[in-house]
Amino acid sequence: MATIKRDEKGDDAPGSHDQAGASGAYSNSAIAMMPPGQAVPAAERERVLGVKIARAMLSGPREITKDATVAEMGADGSLIILRQGTNDWVCFPGDENEIGNVPMCADPMGLQWMMDIMAKKPKPTNTAPGLIYMLCGATQHSNTDPFDRTSPAIPIGPHWMIIWPYDAKRCGLPNTVRDAGAWVMFDGTPYAYLHICGSPWIGNEYGPGQVPIWTMRYGRQLEP
Repeated sequence: MATIKRDEKGDDAPGSHDQAGASGAYSNSAIAMMPPGQAVPAAERERVLGVKIARAMLSGPREITKDATVAEMGADGSLIILRQGTNDWVCFPGDENEIGNVPMCADPMGLQWMMDIMAKKPKPTNTAPGLIYMLCGATQHSNTDPFDRTSPAIPIGPHWMIIWPYDAKRCGLPNTVRDAGAWVMFDGTPYAYLHICGSPWIGNEYGPGQVPIWTMRYGRQLEP
């Protein structure tokens, strides 16, 4: 189980900022807007905390995130609570400067799976299917190796995930990244799960060297 700490200051998340992630729809400027009529906090740490909470709350359905706990992951694997919630969900603001560190919202089994993969355990320990939402989109290093931390970013559109063992061939599903539809991520590994962006088999497959066009259809990079 995750160790829980509280962030008294709302300071920046611990960890490295040396890997450039694709900002896309979950950049601070894109999603962390102050509500109309609400004053911008004077203190920088309050502004930082407000941006983090705004990012986290946009990661999943409003009916879930409005009552969810907002937290960050500490360097030691503990949860640093930014806002205590009243349901079983935990939402994370992510960091737009780090590949794979994206806004997300997880139920308890999804959170357990996420903690396991971050700890590089041989296999996940969630005992029931979990759910994770990433409705702001995401980047990640690989769709085949759950422990890849060095490959270039793969951009992925808004999606949600069923965290339970899936086999692409057995289920009759693809195992390649696409801008719509469903596929099995990390197929053939203990961390395989179902990744959903709409209805199965709709959309274009991602290929190396392609960039995200804001419709989240994959295509060749436009000339400057």
